[in-house]
Amino acid sequence: MTEAAPLSSGAHPQDTALLEQRTPHRPATPPPTPDHTPGPRPGRTPGHTPDRTPGALVLGLFRTARPRQWIKNLLVVAAPAAAGELFSRHAALRLTVVFGLFTACAAAVYLINDARDAEADRAHPTKRRRPVAAGQVPVPAAYAVGGALGVLAPVLAAWLVSPVVAALLTAYLGMQLAYCVSLKHVLVVDLVVVTTGFLMRATVGGLALGIPLSRWFLITTGFGALFMVSAKRYSEAVQMAGKPGATRALLTEYTTGYLRFVWQLAAGVAVLGYCLWALEEGGVPHTSVLPWRQLSMVAFILGILRYAVFADRGTAGEPEDVVLGDRALALIGLLWLAMYGLAVANW
Repeated sequence: MTEAAPLSSGAHPQDTALLEQRTPHRPATPPPTPDHTPGPRPGRTPGHTPDRTPGALVLGLFRTARPRQWIKNLLVVAAPAAAGELFSRHAALRLTVVFGLFTACAAAVYLINDARDAEADRAHPTKRRRPVAAGQVPVPAAYAVGGALGVLAPVLAAWLVSPVVAALLTAYLGMQLAYCVSLKHVLVVDLVVVTTGFLMRATVGGLALGIPLSRWFLITTGFGALFMVSAKRYSEAVQMAGKPGATRALLTEYTTGYLRFVWQLAAGVAVLGYCLWALEEGGVPHTSVLPWRQLSMVAFILGILRYAVFADRGTAGEPEDVVLGDRALALIGLLWLAMYGLAVANW
């Protein structure tokens, strides 16, 4: 009786070939594609490829235009409202056009700014999510759309509204683009430029309707804007203290004491200008049920004091976020708006 020989590593070559034929062939694992290489890429999450479809491009351009910032452009109704010229059909139509044109100018500045700062934004913890920095909007596309809006808005303003409004929009664009390129790195000038942008918004409505601008209106609006701008800078300086490279480089040149002085000074001048307007008696008929002009001082001062709480804590970010994020401040604002409206209407 013959014993079967055990299978060993020294098996016959024909047996080995037979085993290889019966073993399923397994292809080698392909190397990872560049989009799936480990490690985050600048401006993207790991393994994420930006959506370059036309719809995504349009959405990215819309996001780059900062729709949340458009609420600032409602200041175009400030001067007409102060003069009681807000509710005619002609005024409403013209102010709607001016609001749209100013929004287009602001969007042009945001697009060009983000295209210019794309590389720097990719190294920032939050700005890297902006559409241009993340690659959703190509840099040339941002430049092209921003340039087109910057050219069309003043041209349409000269055609639809007036040459004066077109000149103001052109000046706004020039000033903001100069700010993006160099002025944002100049001490104090950066505060003045941003404040002037708010003041231009507040005056363009009066220019569009041919309404004379009160000196008290200009003083209160200008210093109120400086109060909010310097309070925001102060909050950024407080929050980012000891974190180099995480915020504006210019903030390292300011001291928190100086920025605190600026927003306190601006708040005081804004309150003084408003009170002088409210107490001014010249040419104001006394037929109102209550002295709404004088009573509105209370709400205005309360609003400034409430906003100063956030400035003092170092949490005064974007003005619209502060106002809409605090219920008490929003209610004070509505109360002031009601009193101010009744004073203008002489009810």
